[in-house]
This record gives sequence, structure tokens and C-alpha cells, in this order.
Amino acid sequence: MNLENKVAYITGGTKGIGLGIAKSLINAGLKVAISGRKALDTEKLKAELGSDVLIIASDVRNFEDEQKAVEQIVSKFGKLDVVIANAGLGKFAPIDELSLEDWNAMIDTNLTGVFHTLKASVAQLKANKGHYISIASLAGTNFFAGGAAYNASKFGVVGFTQAAMLDLRDYDVKTTTIMPGSVTSHFNEHVPNDADGWKIQPEDIGQIVVDLLKLNPNVLPSKIEVRPTKTK
Repeated sequence: MNLENKVAYITGGTKGIGLGIAKSLINAGLKVAISGRKALDTEKLKAELGSDVLIIASDVRNFEDEQKAVEQIVSKFGKLDVVIANAGLGKFAPIDELSLEDWNAMIDTNLTGVFHTLKASVAQLKANKGHYISIASLAGTNFFAGGAAYNASKFGVVGFTQAAMLDLRDYDVKTTTIMPGSVTSHFNEHVPNDADGWKIQPEDIGQIVVDLLKLNPNVLPSKIEVRPTKTK
């Protein structure tokens, strides 16, 4: 894909992995829209990303929010070429202690939200022969104690994205899921600090996205696992 004048939308793009991807795409020359569901510090984000970035309030759990987000992007930039479903959360507890609230929050955000984002943008992706990327996790193939809800959501994201890839490839739409291990981010209420230096950095995921978009159109890495080189 020639990245000149391409337009990208990143959910959960106001911090962490999403913000790192946004920075990488802007540096690569794309026009970028980001969304988050909480109150957004628009001025701070524009200072960090540039005044042309489109900042949208959207809760991926709400399909109508994602429809409106896509409408805003097309209204501002004229089209949408790249969609990165990144919004997600994690809450961890043994199954006998896992609350209904936490289960529903993860399934609704991590899995149903990914569907909402693709459903709202698929017409644009088909029209522009675009690329849809979901940010899953190594937890999408590796289960662990205390991770029942998170594992269920991320296993679901991997399966959903791979099936969508088969549905959309005949329209020349590329579909990829990226499955990171430990990344420096605000995930699970973590505050990034100097001790995170051994982890994958958000901009590293951003570089992977840029490299994906630059690949020969005949090449499709449909599932990418990425880990830190070493453990802490």
C-alpha cells in the first residue's frame, strides 16, 4: 500500500499501544483519527500528535458510536483506508471470584467492540481496498490462571479476525491480527515507568503496523505474534 494520503482510524488511540500506533502512522505520512471512550484531553493530544489529527469520543461497546466515528472520519478526510481495533481492557481473577460485571466488560469491549469497529467501517474498507488490523494478545492462544474472561475475549478476537480475513480477501481487503506479549502501556491501570524498559514499546507495535501497510499487495501476514526479546 502506498501510504501517501491514506487515512487511518485507531480505537483506544489516546494512550498506550493505540497512541504509539498513531504516532508511527503520522510519522509515515498518514492522516489519522483516534478515539477513546472517556473524557479526552483534546488540546494535549493535538500538541502531541499534530493539529490535523481527528479526536473522537466513541465507546466501542456501542455500535452507533462507531458508526458516527466513521462518519466523522469520512466527513473530515473523505475516506477511510486503515482501521486498527485496539480498544481493550483486562481484569483478572480466578473463575470462582470473577464478577459478572468484569466478564461483561471484557467481552463487550475486547470482543464485541472489535466486531462493532469492523462492522461500522467495512464498507469503506471494501471501497478503498483497505486494511483492518485487530490488536489481540498472546493471551489469544495461551491461557493462564485468573485469565478466563481475558482469554475468552482474546481467543475470540483471534478467531474473529481470521474468519473475517477469509470473508474479506476477495474484496482485496487485508485483515491481520497482532498478538503482543508484554507492552509498556497503561493496561490494567499500570503506570509506565523506567522498569518497563525490557518490554515491547508502543512505538514498536506502531512500526509493525507501518511495515504491514508497506508490504507487497500480494503478501498478507494474517496473524503476527510478537514478544519481548528477553524477560525482565
